[in-house]
Amino acid sequence: MVRLIVIFLIIAIIAAIFGFGGVAEGAADIAKIIFYIFLVLLVISLLSRLFRR
Repeated sequence: MVRLIVIFLIIAIIAAIFGFGGVAEGAADIAKIIFYIFLVLLVISLLSRLFRR
């Protein structure tokens, strides 16, 4: 999942360099959404490990 975040971030940076504002904004938004989903899943995973012990 982190790989997807990095890929969309790189797409956003490259699109911004070449002047494609809409594409850069869209890729950055997708990267942010995936990042927040990753954080939520990470917290859930850590909490489940904590309560198993």
